[in-house]
Amino acid sequence: MAEIEVILPKMGESVAEATITSWLKEVGDTIEAEESIIEIATDKVDSEVPAPADGVLVKKLFEEGEVAKVGEVIAIISTDGDAPTTSAAPTTETKTEPAPAAEVVSKVEAPLKQSASSETISKTGDSGRFYSPLVRNIAKTEGIGMDELESIDGSGKDGRVTKADILAYIDGGRKSQTTTATATPTKQAQQKEAPKPVEKAAPAANNAGSGIVIKQPAVSVGPNDEIIEMDRMRKLISDHMVMSKHVSPHVTSYVEADVTNIVNWRNKVKNEFQKREGEKITFTPIFIEAIAKAIKDMPGVNVSVDGSKVIQRGNINIGMATALPSGNLIVPVIKNADRLNLLGLAKTVNDLANRARQNKLTPDEIQGGTYTVTNVGTFGNVMGTPIINQPQTAIMAVGAIRKKPAVIETPFGDTIGIRHMMFLSHAYDHRVIDGALGGSFVRKVADYLEAFDPNREF
Repeated sequence: MAEIEVILPKMGESVAEATITSWLKEVGDTIEAEESIIEIATDKVDSEVPAPADGVLVKKLFEEGEVAKVGEVIAIISTDGDAPTTSAAPTTETKTEPAPAAEVVSKVEAPLKQSASSETISKTGDSGRFYSPLVRNIAKTEGIGMDELESIDGSGKDGRVTKADILAYIDGGRKSQTTTATATPTKQAQQKEAPKPVEKAAPAANNAGSGIVIKQPAVSVGPNDEIIEMDRMRKLISDHMVMSKHVSPHVTSYVEADVTNIVNWRNKVKNEFQKREGEKITFTPIFIEAIAKAIKDMPGVNVSVDGSKVIQRGNINIGMATALPSGNLIVPVIKNADRLNLLGLAKTVNDLANRARQNKLTPDEIQGGTYTVTNVGTFGNVMGTPIINQPQTAIMAVGAIRKKPAVIETPFGDTIGIRHMMFLSHAYDHRVIDGALGGSFVRKVADYLEAFDPNREF
């Protein structure tokens, strides 16, 4: 019988593992090459894994909710067309075989880590929540006991604790009782802990970027209220936004731009563009083109902060915030946006936006952004105060285009006319971008938009 292994593919430089969220095919199902057989989730994006060849699915090597590492075999496909009788056994039998080996490894490694924690970290806690080998290893190394591990909020499927969750928990200072959670406290230790409560926590609150955990207020639930559990992506967005506001002191500058030339040009070419290219041309690629030009003029906004160091980005990779049908948000990235002409930008914008809504982006396509633009005008908003997409240091919101009376300067004097006007909102990190640069940058973007040539070709 010819068998082909389905391997968890590489999904970006910083992605080492993925959670199996859903099997799209069952053992015995016939599969065509490139047909999706499984859904996976990483800390970056959800995606699907296609079959490498035609055949029949004969083995699943991971259950839903389990974590697989990049490069591991997750399934077996038979190319002979029929599933062997031996493969008809339940999936649980497939997974029980490697279990003893995993236990042996953990027993062998245990003595090496006694100095960190002697408590056994179970694969599944009392809550029924699954813990991956990586998370258990980190917990053991850091001296985190089972009770403490159970208390960590997880952003993975069914509340699973991911690598990012446990590292954020450790960076956030953990709990004040961590040191006594795994051992019986002596009288001397109790005396030392007595004066701890608030005085020790206060200085940490003054350290910008210290990763302190902010306690949320208690929320009461009324008889007519409905409790809706956040999905995995919403939890990630929530954590990312809170972290960004905590890390970066946000400042926002505003400019109103006259985009009449752009509106008239698009109205003139949109039908021909769609007929020739088979897709629509929106305002977004025009905005991205102007932003990319302004970044080349003022590269100081295209940076990241690492402690006391400023990293000047060599590429101009512009992320575009995209609303999903679920109500969540994702930011696909246009790599080297300054090297694309307007047609190339339009094609790329449409492709990324369409695949984002279909949940078909790869992890690489939402990583590496150096600056972000969000179109709040799509929802009829005239301006916004966007939150910086870390580790970037600036983001621009473009508002709704509205017809307004405006003063028009001519060689023969000033007149009043109806113009298409739009607000640009530029939020930036005041640690490294001051008002002179942040304000000048948004003005530069507006200048490029206002200087748009209404006779240009696309």
